[in-house]
Amino acid sequence: MEKSITYFEHRGRGNTEQVLELARRRAEELGIGVVVVPSTSGNTAETALPLLAGLQVVVVSHSTGYTEPGRQEMPAQVREGLEARGAQVVTTTHAFGGVGRSVRKKFDTWQAEELIAQTLKRFGEGVKVAIEVSLMAADAGLVSQHNEIVACGGTGRGLDTALVLRPTHAQTFFDLEILEIICKPRTP
Repeated sequence: MEKSITYFEHRGRGNTEQVLELARRRAEELGIGVVVVPSTSGNTAETALPLLAGLQVVVVSHSTGYTEPGRQEMPAQVREGLEARGAQVVTTTHAFGGVGRSVRKKFDTWQAEELIAQTLKRFGEGVKVAIEVSLMAADAGLVSQHNEIVACGGTGRGLDTALVLRPTHAQTFFDLEILEIICKPRTP
């Protein structure tokens, strides 16, 4: 099989719409019905819904408390609006964060999940994010490890990466299969 990969000159939100268009095209070619999209405030999800119409869109937000204790970055009314338009929204502990991040902050030592995250970032922040949100969506029961999905990620805000993968749960991370790179920034 021969397929092309789109490499972006720059990272970040300027690539969001093209990522979604490429993700949609590849999902349709492969008969994939689910696209997982990270969204902190809801802006990326709002952009994704019309561009991914007809596909199941799973939106993964930052965990509550990510920026400050008790704070959820996606406003409740935005979440409700996304869900009313058919998106499934999940907020849960970050697969490559959680307790391990707490250990690093308290004792200044790295844990396995953050080492994995740093390794994945060598391919680009968006690759790490796409994999992490697929784990989070699987842990929430919104995607199946038996079906291929398209998982998107980004650097900072917006999207710059899309992968075809077979997701799994965080506790079975090494069963995850990255099948294709649809697009990513050329420079990680």
